[in-house]
Amino acid sequence: MGLKDLQIMGDSKTIIKKCQSSEQDRSVRGAIIKDIQEIKTNFNNICFCYIPRTDHIFAHLVAIEALKKGEEHYLAGAIPNTVRQAAER
Repeated sequence: MGLKDLQIMGDSKTIIKKCQSSEQDRSVRGAIIKDIQEIKTNFNNICFCYIPRTDHIFAHLVAIEALKKGEEHYLAGAIPNTVRQAAER
């Protein structure tokens, strides 16, 4: 994609700390963390940021709707009506 700066947000402080580290992780998610650690060198600037789950509920709803519909690119176009209705509530 040609990106050189990357910001990754997540709601697990433990996972974020492990991704920032260069130590090998032996947890169930270890393989994914290893992949993330390996690609860090491809970017000029990479930031792992903690965001509480309550702060990204709408992003979660958008992703769930995309999975239900089998969409690969769920942020292209308009926000799904179900997510819009949840935001209005």
